[in-house]
Amino acid sequence: MSRFLVTGSSDGIGAGIAAELESRGHAVVRHARDEAKAARLRAAGADDVVVGDLASLASTRAMAADLSARPPFDVVVHNAGWLPPEGERPVTGDGLERTFQVNALSAYLLTALLPLPSRLVYVSSNSIRRGRIDLDDLQHEANWTSDSAYAGSKLAMTAIAFAAARRYPAVLCNAVHPGWIRTKMSGDVAPLDVAAGADTPVWLATSDDPEATVTGTFFHERRVVRLNEQAYDPATQDALVERCAALTGVALPAA
Repeated sequence: MSRFLVTGSSDGIGAGIAAELESRGHAVVRHARDEAKAARLRAAGADDVVVGDLASLASTRAMAADLSARPPFDVVVHNAGWLPPEGERPVTGDGLERTFQVNALSAYLLTALLPLPSRLVYVSSNSIRRGRIDLDDLQHEANWTSDSAYAGSKLAMTAIAFAAARRYPAVLCNAVHPGWIRTKMSGDVAPLDVAAGADTPVWLATSDDPEATVTGTFFHERRVVRLNEQAYDPATQDALVERCAALTGVALPAA
C-alpha cells in the first residue's frame, strides 16, 4: 500500500482518481476547497480529507503545513483546476489572476513546500497547444479571455512539472491530459466519463510500465505527446520558476 495525495478530489476527475486508487488498496488523502465540501466527503466515507483554498496563498501554505506534519506521501497528484467564466478578469485576495493562481501557482507552492514524494503527477490539459507563457504578462493583465487564461495556466503548470523533473531526477515527474471529460467544468457535452479521465493519471501514479517511468514528459491515453515546445524549454522553465518564487516568497528546494 502506498500513500497518495490527490488535490481537487471532492468531485470530478480528482474524485475518480482517488476512488480508483482506493479500490486498489492505497491510502488516499483527498483535498477539498472548504469545510462544506470536506464534510460531504467524510459523510460519503472518505477516510482522510485535507482542506485548503488554492486561490489563497495563506490557505495553501496552511494546507501544506498540515500535510507536512503527516506521514510522507509516495505520490502527489496535482489535479485541482479551475476554468474561469467569460467576463471580467478574476483576481484573488492576493491580487493574483485566479486561473493562474489555482491551476499553476498552487501546484508550484505545494511542490516547493511538501516533502518530495517518489512520483509527481500534474493533471494538465491539451489546451496547452494554444497556450503561451508570456513572462512579461504572466497573469494576462492585457487582453484577458477565459480560454487564453486557462490555456496559459495549464501550460505554466506543465512547464513547472518539467522544471521539477529536471531539478529532481530521482522523482518520477510527468504532466498528463486526461481527455475531454464530463464534469462540472466541462459539462455534459464532453464525450468521456470520469473513469476515462482518471485512467492515465492513475497509470502514471502507480505503474512500473517503462513508458510510465520516462520522466519529464506529457501523456495522453498512456502515450507521450508534445503539444507546446515552450513547456520543454529549460530557459522558460527556469524563468517561470523564478517568477513563481517571487510571487509566493518560496523557492523550490534543492535536489
